Amino acid sequence: MTARLRVDGHFGEYLQGRLGPRGPVVLVTLPCPLTGVVALHRPARDDLRLSGAGMSLPQARRFIASVGGTLTGRVRLRALVAPGMGTGVSTARLVALARLSGWDGGPDALAQACMSVEGATDPLMFDTPAQMLWASRLGQRVQPMPALPGHEVIGGIWGAPQRTNAADVRFADISDLIADWAQADTLTRFATLAGESARRNLRLRGPMGDPTEALARDLGALGWVMAHTGAMRGLIFAPGQVPEYARAALRAMGMRSILHFKGGAL
Repeated sequence: MTARLRVDGHFGEYLQGRLGPRGPVVLVTLPCPLTGVVALHRPARDDLRLSGAGMSLPQARRFIASVGGTLTGRVRLRALVAPGMGTGVSTARLVALARLSGWDGGPDALAQACMSVEGATDPLMFDTPAQMLWASRLGQRVQPMPALPGHEVIGGIWGAPQRTNAADVRFADISDLIADWAQADTLTRFATLAGESARRNLRLRGPMGDPTEALARDLGALGWVMAHTGAMRGLIFAPGQVPEYARAALRAMGMRSILHFKGGAL
């Protein structure tokens, strides 16, 4: 019998940057139930066979051994969005392997195990990953963050894939945005801060000519988000306020693989 396991990914970040001019790279992730990895496992007594999600068998074996797990049989990993787009595939596939191999430890320890493979990891092993400030290059929680009010995000892929480089710390200082985020209590305020984080990221890192902010204004969105190292772009709306023509407008601006999902308090 084939077992199926799902690990949700994210849709870039509400915030990402440095905590002070020389501080660590930190983020507030945007969880997404439509991204991530699906793992199919057919148990068998023979050795592990692995396919999918861009992970090699030797790499998988080393990771499974590092978490004290055991996994045999055939495993197929399927990324719901291609790697390199900013949806957390590299972390989600490791979390899936850990859980299939019998991991029963806490999320902080699993994050450190993922760090040993990736060098930079997303907080997808936590139950409420958006409710923390996360140091992705350290694999550590920095501080709690408030839960967002319910909202909707519609967006997709714009531009080329961009793999995360763990040694890359060329990000804008967002310490002021983090302080404001911790005190925010309205969706409008959260969405405005997310848009400012994306704006600073584009100003420093590019690419030039990103049309997402202009489209957010045209469609009446409260704000916009991006994968700060990736190609995902999205618009934030209050519940039930996404225009019927939004999907067509996103496609017209060159966005592909459009996703529409709910975030925050459901």
